[in-house]
Amino acid sequence: MDMTDSLPAALDGVADPISGKGLIASGRAAPPRFEDGTVSVVVDVTGLSGDARSKLETAVKQALIAVPGVETVRVAMTAEKRGRKIIAIGSGKGGVGKSTLSANLAVALKRMGRKVGLVDADIYGPSQARLLSTEGMRPTAQGQKMDPVMSPHGVPMLSMAQLVKPGQAIAWRGPMAANALGQLIDAEWGDVDLLILDLPPGTGDVQLTMVQKYKPAGAIIVSTPQDLALIDATRAIDFFNQAHVPVIGMVENMAGYACPHCGEVSDPFGQGGAQAAAMSMNLPFLGRVPLDIGIRTASDAGLPPATQDGDTIFAPLAAKIADWLNPTRPASF
Repeated sequence: MDMTDSLPAALDGVADPISGKGLIASGRAAPPRFEDGTVSVVVDVTGLSGDARSKLETAVKQALIAVPGVETVRVAMTAEKRGRKIIAIGSGKGGVGKSTLSANLAVALKRMGRKVGLVDADIYGPSQARLLSTEGMRPTAQGQKMDPVMSPHGVPMLSMAQLVKPGQAIAWRGPMAANALGQLIDAEWGDVDLLILDLPPGTGDVQLTMVQKYKPAGAIIVSTPQDLALIDATRAIDFFNQAHVPVIGMVENMAGYACPHCGEVSDPFGQGGAQAAAMSMNLPFLGRVPLDIGIRTASDAGLPPATQDGDTIFAPLAAKIADWLNPTRPASF
């Protein structure tokens, strides 16, 4: 039998997981080689998750071994190393809404067409599983790497909350937490080219590991308007400056509360403090997120407000991040 036609036809009968075309037609594989009963083929698996790669390898082997005369199939998988940018969302203290901002920015950037993933790096107090409605979902593993879970909102993510029992305390020393961060970031993210990193508050071991091993492209600092929070935010900014990580700007959270009954706006945490702090440090002020019961209830329900078409809070913030990442676009700062 002439293997020149039958082997390429069999290989092209396997569909590319992304385009749906045959592997040769899509450019994922060149025509296989045949010698002494052995077929050798090289498959480009760039952009595929670990699970997709394993399934594709199995499909290729099954298709080629079915060709009469083939005794052995050898599949070599190659992948182009792509740069993946990390945007760290940090704060000087806890309780300022950093995780809510991270989840909504990830969703808003996804809606803008970015290939974005989310890492819940708050090892001791993970909350992203609740915010992105992935509680109870467990990541699979391929070899030594995990496959992220896919949230209902189209954002792949990983969190310690998916690896421990609900409510279980994580009592780890710094090196163990830093190692856990590495496993989350080094997962099989497929074609994701932007990772939003929801950091724990402060400037501890997790932050040190991040800047030393996974140098973020930039950082966003979240603060409430009051003076104590701003003092802590200033420390976080100084940490990133010392690590030579560009600070993209500051976001003021809990900025104004509109009474649901009378509509009057009050400022229980003050007003404009983060904007003034940003100006004093010559940093961009990215915007405000109000103290809104709707944001809280939607977040608790795993439905980030950024999923809504009428979102006027997080979409503009995401647009500014996209501008920063792609400076050739007209700036919206």
